[in-house]
Amino acid sequence: MPDSDAIEAALRPLLDAFYAKVRQDALIGPVFIEAVHDWPEHLARIADFWSSVMLSSGRYKGDPVAKHMAHASRLTPEMFDRWLAIWAETTNDLLAPPVAQALQGKARRIAESLQLAIRYPSPTQRELMKRSHHDTR
Repeated sequence: MPDSDAIEAALRPLLDAFYAKVRQDALIGPVFIEAVHDWPEHLARIADFWSSVMLSSGRYKGDPVAKHMAHASRLTPEMFDRWLAIWAETTNDLLAPPVAQALQGKARRIAESLQLAIRYPSPTQRELMKRSHHDTR
């Protein structure tokens, strides 16, 4: 696996390419387009997330479960599968195989965790879902 500087340098171009594909996707694109209002800020935050996940940089300070719970009523297992397929395609295209495989493995675990949180929400998460559903009426 390349050193952390190489991974860090690869994150932003990877995320730019990945989210360009996501926005064009018929299944998941509409959810992202509706949810993300500032793409440059979102991409910077997601780069911080992946830096924290892959390199333990501690740069990401958000709550990805809470962010996804706001859209839980729209998110299906097929959408997570599509997200993972686009992620695998993009990482395979842009990264060395060991790095791509590491990112893909982490993405599968993240998708599984998010789906479990959506399917079996805690009381706090149920409240977030209720509020976001009420806010969209």
